[in-house]
Amino acid sequence: MPETPVLTLRGISKRFGAVQALSGFDLEVHSGEVVALVGDNGAGKSTAVKAIAGVNPPDEGVIEWEGRPVSINRPHDAQNLGIATVYQDLALCDNLDVVANLFLGRELRRFGVLDEVRMDKRSRQLLDTLSIRIPSVRIPVASLSGGQRQTVAIARSLIGEPKVVILDEPTAALGVEQTAEVLDLVERLRDRGLGTILISHNMVDVMAVADRIAVMRLGRNNGFFDKRATTTEEIISAITGATESAVTRRQARKREEER
Repeated sequence: MPETPVLTLRGISKRFGAVQALSGFDLEVHSGEVVALVGDNGAGKSTAVKAIAGVNPPDEGVIEWEGRPVSINRPHDAQNLGIATVYQDLALCDNLDVVANLFLGRELRRFGVLDEVRMDKRSRQLLDTLSIRIPSVRIPVASLSGGQRQTVAIARSLIGEPKVVILDEPTAALGVEQTAEVLDLVERLRDRGLGTILISHNMVDVMAVADRIAVMRLGRNNGFFDKRATTTEEIISAITGATESAVTRRQARKREEER
């Protein structure tokens, strides 16, 4: 893709005491594409996501937003840029209805009181735009299915009109039909021109919606794959370290040159 990526990470490193969680990690995300971030447990996916989201700022490296270097030192910085993150636990309030959850922390007010009518209208418009099927926006979230709860969490991330959405294991513990609903929603995010980072262990889901796949292994890049020109077997081999990739060979050559 010739256009400037909306989000670029270069040489991102992060250490927790004696543990090197990330080492020289690179990633590019363009508008209107889904980038799947995959890797085994402990590969560094969560650390990379938290570095982008401002939860754990990197120790080294450069983050660029639309081609210019930026600093993301706290979640508020990421939100102000236009980065929204939907974590695996969803962080929904079961006792509140859909409207209250969508606008939680971003409530609309009129003359100092909550503007329930405007929030109700915007909620319906947003859910209709994303083709999200929910019986009513005024029912408690606790009464929704797992797939519906996930779609509400994703819809809430769009209230601030972000340009990049990070989805952390959005289909974990969902049934077949609910997973299909969430994957349809991921495709609609792409159609809206958003850059989407999808973290998943499910290769079927990844191959269904991703445009590119970035493989992580032991805190480093271990290959970038175009979905149209790769196979599930190749990606799994990169995840497990069964085969070398061009990225690992290049990194090894650089380390040799530095010695």
